[in-house]
Amino acid sequence: MTYKGHIVDVVRREIYDGELIVTDGRISSIRQCSLPDSMEPWPYLMPGFIDSHVHIESSMMLPAEFARVASEHGTIGAIADPHEIANVMGVEGVDVMIHLGRQAQFNFLFGAPSCVPSIGSNVETSGATIGSQEIAALMQRDDIAFLAEMMNFMGVLHGDSEVMAKLAAARAAGKPIDGHAPGLSLEGRRLYAQAGVSTDHECTTLEEGRDCIRAGMKVIIREGSAAKDYNQLHPLIDEYPDQVMLCTDDCHADDLVRGHINVIAARALLDGHDFWNVLQVACCNPQRHYGVNWGLLQEGDPATFIVVNNIGPYLAIQSTIIRGVEVYSYDQSFGSISIRRQTIADLNSYPNHFCATLITPEDIRLDIRRGDTKHIIRATDKSLYTGHEVVEVTGDPMKDSHYPWHEVQKVVVYNRYTPSARPVIGLVRGFGIRHGAIASSVAHDSHNIVAIGSDDELIVHAINRIITMRGGQVVITSDEMIEMALPIAGLMSPLDGHEVAYRCRLLCDMAVLTGCTLKAPFITMAFLCLPVIPELKITDRCLWDSQNMVPVT
Repeated sequence: MTYKGHIVDVVRREIYDGELIVTDGRISSIRQCSLPDSMEPWPYLMPGFIDSHVHIESSMMLPAEFARVASEHGTIGAIADPHEIANVMGVEGVDVMIHLGRQAQFNFLFGAPSCVPSIGSNVETSGATIGSQEIAALMQRDDIAFLAEMMNFMGVLHGDSEVMAKLAAARAAGKPIDGHAPGLSLEGRRLYAQAGVSTDHECTTLEEGRDCIRAGMKVIIREGSAAKDYNQLHPLIDEYPDQVMLCTDDCHADDLVRGHINVIAARALLDGHDFWNVLQVACCNPQRHYGVNWGLLQEGDPATFIVVNNIGPYLAIQSTIIRGVEVYSYDQSFGSISIRRQTIADLNSYPNHFCATLITPEDIRLDIRRGDTKHIIRATDKSLYTGHEVVEVTGDPMKDSHYPWHEVQKVVVYNRYTPSARPVIGLVRGFGIRHGAIASSVAHDSHNIVAIGSDDELIVHAINRIITMRGGQVVITSDEMIEMALPIAGLMSPLDGHEVAYRCRLLCDMAVLTGCTLKAPFITMAFLCLPVIPELKITDRCLWDSQNMVPVT
């Protein structure tokens, strides 16, 4: 197979006219030559984009569906941390993702989840635990390429024996270690890096990013569905082009169908960043850091590249070729990335871990008396961070004069792994739900059931529907309900990726009818449960002060 056009050689940082000869999935030769006159402009051939840190499960798509949709945007590979499904099913879940990933003509690089659960079983209940012995065994496997984000950064700084054993296993295997350390000082970052951690995707300020690089780590600029850090960090692209990568982290279906790493790259070009630096961070650095050769348009490389109409900020993907196979073309529809799809009628046929029993309104009753002091989570749209407000009650805080009555709702987290568990109830401000409820089994990172609503009956109805489906998302009002089943580990759907995106959009539109004012209510709700992100969180065990790492009473 021969491809002709303007060849973008990111290694030599030059563009020339020529042709690629592809034989058996590899570039057998590259020849510089003049392009004949044509009615249509000749396209540009360039390396494909790579997501340097992503949880495939957060798209709610199976890996092959994620690959199919991502390839439409010129993505040819993903550095994937399967810690969402690992929190549900342990090493079995990791194996499920690797197996499903092999069904796609795509480049997946899977890591071993380092923090399952994210912080400890005394704080939250996960469906499984992955300890240092399991990590040591995973590090010996050829299909595990790195130790995924070490979220227990305090354990690293304090020399926790279990944490240090996991890091030692990765170092002994010669495999990279990914980080997760929001808000660390420069000295803290140096200690973190000295333990072997080589990346961080949690930097949210420019100075924090510079500190990370000064400490010896690479910064992965995140522009996901929930956390968006590009605006703060993009100067690093030209300041440290060798030390920066791009990622989406948690990319939800309705965002993924609109764009992926190509959107971040286009923004960088529009902001005036050097073209070659942008390609380096979006295409080259991930391959070099993780020690893979997925293709950089060099002779002998895998024939993996994208065809685009121009190299400016408004570039459009015309086709994506992976190992010599055209997996996407803008003017064709075909199934080179495909998977056998099942119906969702038999929900018990999928790998899962769901033992929760139905609840009643009495189970989520919250006793509030005048004079009580209550802690309220303050949520912000599209942010992982939450505020912590302490209110002295002069009545019911959901109707208290301190706020407009609709600004405070109940938030309920219900352990889905233990049949005898009791729900934990808290208060949250920022959703604006006035007449309805939303619920989900996607609740980072342990993925228990989380629900928020204005009415106990509706909250319970939504939670019980999640239990009946053995995982999913629900929006309910007094007279209507929309749902999406997620029968695979309570995290993913077997449906077509675009269908998943459509249903996500329907759920968000329905949430507006409850009065919800957030653009991304399910994403924001999911991260209310993550106890390693400041400031106040709620788990199935307690209300948790993430600043001081203590429960709130």
